[in-house]
Amino acid sequence: MKVISYGNDPQQIGELTRASGTPRGVVVVIHGGFWRAQYDLSLGRPLVTSLVERGWTAYNLEYRRVGAGGGWPRTFDDVANGIDALGTVDGLDTSKVVTLGHSAGGHLAVWAAGRPKLTGTPWSTPTVPVTAAIAQAGVVDLAAAVRDNLGGGATQAFMGTTGGARYVAADPARQIPLDLPVRCVHGRDDDTVPLAQSIGYVERAKAAGADAELIEVDGDHFVVIDPSSQAWARTLETLEAL
Repeated sequence: MKVISYGNDPQQIGELTRASGTPRGVVVVIHGGFWRAQYDLSLGRPLVTSLVERGWTAYNLEYRRVGAGGGWPRTFDDVANGIDALGTVDGLDTSKVVTLGHSAGGHLAVWAAGRPKLTGTPWSTPTVPVTAAIAQAGVVDLAAAVRDNLGGGATQAFMGTTGGARYVAADPARQIPLDLPVRCVHGRDDDTVPLAQSIGYVERAKAAGADAELIEVDGDHFVVIDPSSQAWARTLETLEAL
């Protein structure tokens, strides 16, 4: 495992673990936790182990979070810069880069995939473009998250407001349609981020002609990041199909 630093803050790091042989591609693992500081990249390490065993190079990305210097726009800077830092790694093939994020990380995974659509922002010209995104129980509609008060006001705390212009650049639901595949894996019994988040995103994306798909699985909010679960097995199948 190699630690890549993409900034001066101790949180601005990613853990890169290479698969042996010729890898299938790079998976950027983005952890959740409603963007709050008490949750960190340790949540992604079990997934990294599983991904590497299946032949993927995995990049477990940390970023500044609410309560530790993060929030709008700094968290977005970190995700963009953290992924672009993959371009500085000698011998790393970045022709296939899939973002895989859980919960709030699902928001960031789909947001990062849509960076080329963010014209007029500092994030619109990635040096390492994302080629597909998988949101696991993702918060992919920030406006709905505010309306439903998900995480006890987590979105409002993250964005610093309940609405306005910054949501245009921050909300994946506002970037539809993307020119790359998006897959939403979501537990039917999720009472933390409702299944309606993924249903609504995929319906709108497909209506707009995008390549989007909903994969419903049995279980709650966390089953999708349990490497022993059938939900994780479905996620691996989805990743490999991409």
